[in-house]
Order: sequence, then C-alpha cells, then structure tokens
Amino acid sequence: MKLYIKYMVSLRCKMVVQDALDSLNINYVGIELGLVETLEKTSDDKRAKLAEILIKSGLQLLDDKKSILIEKIKSVIIDMVHYSDELPKQNFSDYLSEKLGYDYTYLANTFSEVKGITIQHYIINHKIEKAKELLLYDELNLTQIAYKVNYSSVAHLSNQFKKVTGLSPSFYKQLGQKRKQNLEDL
Repeated sequence: MKLYIKYMVSLRCKMVVQDALDSLNINYVGIELGLVETLEKTSDDKRAKLAEILIKSGLQLLDDKKSILIEKIKSVIIDMVHYSDELPKQNFSDYLSEKLGYDYTYLANTFSEVKGITIQHYIINHKIEKAKELLLYDELNLTQIAYKVNYSSVAHLSNQFKKVTGLSPSFYKQLGQKRKQNLEDL
C-alpha cells in the first residue's frame, strides 16, 4: 500500500517518517520523498495515529487524489533539482510525464489549479534555490553553477536569478560572504 505525505521534502523528513512508522510498528518497503510503501494495508486506527504524529512534525498524510498527484509532481521536481547529480537533458515536461505516467497538459493544469503557479515557475524557483545554495558553498564558479542547474548560459541564469530574488548572483554571493564574516566576528 502506498501512503502519500505532504511537505516531505528532505532527508530529515524521511527520518521523521521512518521514526513514526517504526513507533507504530508499520512495516514498510521503502520511503521516498512524499511516498511510503508499506507491506500491508494500514488499519484506520494506525493511519489516524500516523497522521497525528506527522502533523506534529509539520507533515501531512494525504487522502484525496489531486493532493496526492500534486505531491508526486513536487517530489519529482525536488528530487530532480536538489538530489540528482545532473538534471535531465530532455524537456522537463517530457521528464515529468514519463516519471508520473500522465499527459503533461493534465499535470500542468492540475498543478496550476491547486497551487496557483505553473509547474515551470515551481521548477524555476527550485533551480534558483539550488543556485543560491551552490553560490553560498563557494565551490563552483557561476558558469559551473549554470551548467549544474541546467541553464543554457550564465546570462540566462543571472536574468532568472534577478527576477526571482531581486539580486544578481554575484551580489547574492557577496552578501553571503559578508554574513559569514559577521558571524565569525561574534
């Protein structure tokens, strides 16, 4: 049986879910972002207790089909942008359709209807978050970061970065370095 969990976006969330499942003696096959595969059907009582535990940690057990689909879309995007070594070279629309087994138009319309933004904007926001993270690590130059987050050029990354954050990537990096220096002075 599959259980879908909203707001499960990090490895820490996976650990919280794993602890909750273990505490309720729910046997599972695997835990992925937004999804738990259990060995057997979970009783209503255990499901309610799991939902209660998850709520305390800021997570939510999902029941309706649209919410489940939205969480699947978000999980694929988050996994693709933040946890893959390389972003797929094919169109994101083709990638999502292939991964989820739905027509992209249906996915896009459902996502926009429920979330109020397009899938493309959601992907851009996550790519910019990843770029911000890489800028603060200060291990890659801007050209390498643009390649890593699948932008065709530094100019394209810089334009989208500025649209989303209001700052240029280099100014954002300087702010991060100044902040580190200030923290070291404490």
